[in-house]
Amino acid sequence: MGNSLTRRLSNKTMQKLEERNTYTPTDIPHIRSNCDSRLTREETLSVLSLKTLSNTSDAALTATGQAGQDLRVPAVYVLNMRGSPLMPTTPRKARTLLQEEKAKVITRTPFTIQLTSATGETNQDLVLGIDSGYENIGLSVLTGKKEVYSAEVKLRTDMVKLNSERKMYRRARRSRNTWYRAPRFLNRKKPDGWLAPSIQHKLDSHIKLINCIKSILPITSIVVEVAAFDIQKIKNPEISGIEYQNGVQKDSWNTREYVLHRDNHECQACKGKSKDPILETHHIISRQTGGDAPSNLLTLCQTCHSKVSQGELKLNIKLPVGFKPETFMSILRWKLVNLLQETGNVVSHTYGYITKINRIALSLNKSHRTDAFVIAGGSRQERSPISFLIKQVRNCNRKLFKGDRSHIRNTAPRFIHGFQRFDKVLWNNIECFVFGRRKTGYFDLRTLDGTKVHASAKANGITLLQSANTLLIDVVGRGTLLPVLKYRVSATPAPHGGTQ
Repeated sequence: MGNSLTRRLSNKTMQKLEERNTYTPTDIPHIRSNCDSRLTREETLSVLSLKTLSNTSDAALTATGQAGQDLRVPAVYVLNMRGSPLMPTTPRKARTLLQEEKAKVITRTPFTIQLTSATGETNQDLVLGIDSGYENIGLSVLTGKKEVYSAEVKLRTDMVKLNSERKMYRRARRSRNTWYRAPRFLNRKKPDGWLAPSIQHKLDSHIKLINCIKSILPITSIVVEVAAFDIQKIKNPEISGIEYQNGVQKDSWNTREYVLHRDNHECQACKGKSKDPILETHHIISRQTGGDAPSNLLTLCQTCHSKVSQGELKLNIKLPVGFKPETFMSILRWKLVNLLQETGNVVSHTYGYITKINRIALSLNKSHRTDAFVIAGGSRQERSPISFLIKQVRNCNRKLFKGDRSHIRNTAPRFIHGFQRFDKVLWNNIECFVFGRRKTGYFDLRTLDGTKVHASAKANGITLLQSANTLLIDVVGRGTLLPVLKYRVSATPAPHGGTQ
């Protein structure tokens, strides 16, 4: 009996020893984990499966995977224990770390993990190229061998209109409720470096995107494309010298007088057939967004102007060409560079004509992310098999009433059946976003480029993948397949803002 008992105890001891992870690294004896310095090596991206049970905290938020998700990634971005970025690794190595509970998932798109133990931190030189713009931004991060990040961003273009609406509502509210206020004409001084709110918002968006990339990649230097546009030269290529001081409105009392003189004091719709002697200046594009530039004004008689305002008459005229993007680039050409330098970044700049020459020499197609690749110094580096499409949206809707029907209060709840606008969801094995919702539990689903997926999908047929954010991110192209995610994302602030 004693021998039998001894054998059973010996078997139990061996089982416990087999369950323990007794592996000790031999090539790096000074570290305290099983993650060696090869984590930072660039390898061929391949993966077979990815399952982990370590990220099942009750505080976790979202991203329960379903079959059919197309999770293709060129690389997995890595953070150390302190949350600082390391060099990206391959999906195969990320799968191993997650299986051995040496890492946890932080964000789903872009796929980012955080190590749970100390490791070596050997980084390479990473150059971030930025193709700045008014509506679109190109981003690209390069090493000496390959492109590890590529994205194209669609910025918001509704800031001017929303600010004009807010101004209108504020003035109406003050005239109704606070007419007794004393004049406040002495507090309108603008601080040094003041920018219009719409321009300031776009500058802040550039900085926000750069910080998002720096939160997942150890950027060593930044290259920004700057540009200056001569608006007068664009309008009239032959202009020179003193002609810059003699504009089209010279010797005119105001813009209205110039427009009437330009149109020969004649209605441009009926050409005087209405016999209405009263002439007015009409804004072709709403004054909120088009402004009072002469190119946006047209002479109409009072009769025709009333018909146009009521929608009874359509003008067959060409819409004016604005110069908002050119003006924006001229204003911010150095502000962005200087602001990045003040925050401790290694920044250099280049010009658009240099980018064009290099892109043509490399026989690359024109796109914002391709320009960013060239700006970062790209030549023969391996291009990323996928890129991220990022769209900037509103955080929430603060309107108290519904559209033009100002007597109907906007009582739509923020969450319906656990979903809110701009949530990333999975429906019928298709990844899409919630662009509209109804109280009855039906949702308007679309892809990030606006393609309609389903106009009225039921709540019980969709699965939440990623919570809404001001920066919606989707993957474009095909890379290495990352298998179905059967875990929950840790409730940690995401690199692109918010909690994923």
